[in-house]
Amino acid sequence: MQDLKILGLQSDLVWENPKANRLAFEEKIHEKFDAHNLIILPETFTTGFPVDPIKHHEEINGPTLKWMQEIAFDLSTTICGSFLLKSETGFSNSLFWVSPDGSFERYDKRHVFSMGGENERIKAGEKQLIVELNGWKIRPMICYDLRFPVWSKNKYSDGNFEYDLAIYVANWPAVRTYPWRQLLIARAIENMAYVIGINRVGTDGPGNDYSGNSMFIDAKGSVLEEAPDGVENAISINLSAKEIIAFRKKFNVGLDWDGFEIEH
Repeated sequence: MQDLKILGLQSDLVWENPKANRLAFEEKIHEKFDAHNLIILPETFTTGFPVDPIKHHEEINGPTLKWMQEIAFDLSTTICGSFLLKSETGFSNSLFWVSPDGSFERYDKRHVFSMGGENERIKAGEKQLIVELNGWKIRPMICYDLRFPVWSKNKYSDGNFEYDLAIYVANWPAVRTYPWRQLLIARAIENMAYVIGINRVGTDGPGNDYSGNSMFIDAKGSVLEEAPDGVENAISINLSAKEIIAFRKKFNVGLDWDGFEIEH
C-alpha cells in the first residue's frame, strides 16, 4: 500500500440539469486538482435526488460516463460518483469507478430509499464492489447504504482485511445530519477501516436542504477532515497506509469478528 491522496467535492447541484452539473464539476476539479489519486463526487451528481429516472436516466454509453472517462484520462486519476442508469434490467442508482485508462466498474445502490419512493422506480443492487487503487482495497457505497451495518461489514481472513477504505457518496438531508456523522464514525470503528462520506449542499427541487458535513475518518473513528457546514468545499487529504497497517497490527479486532452470510 502507498499513501492515497483524495479530493472530495462537497457541492451544490443544479436540479435536473446534467450538462450544467458536469460543467460545474469540471471547473471545480481543474481548480482544486493537485495530483490526487482519486476524486469523489456526490450521489446522483448530475441531477440531484430524487428525480424521475424515466426522464433523467442515462445509458451505459451516455455523456456522463464519457465525461468521467475524459476527466480520468486527462488528469491521470481515478474518479467516482453516481447517476441514474438504464440497463437491461431496469433503472438503477449506479456508482461508476473510472480509471485513467477508461476502464470502469459499477456498483448499484443496494438500499433504495423506500420512505422516499425510490424503491418504486429504482432496482436495488445485489452485489458489493471492492476495487483496488495504489494497493488499497476500497468499497464504494451510496447514501442510504450507510444505515445498514451488515452490508457495510468488513471481513478478516488469513491475515487480510477485505477492505481498507469505505466510501459513501450521498444526497443526505440536513435534517438528518446527526445520524450521518455518527454512522460514518461507527462504520470506521466497527470495520477497522478509513471511511469517507461525500455529501451535497444546497436545496433541491422539492425543497430539501443539504448541509454537506462531508468527512474523512480514520480507522479509530477520529475525524481527520470535515467540510464546513452548508457551503461548497473541496476537501483534500493524504490517507496514511502506514497508520492503518500499524493500528490493525496493534489492535486487531478482526481476529474476533463473527462470520456471516448476507441473504439477498
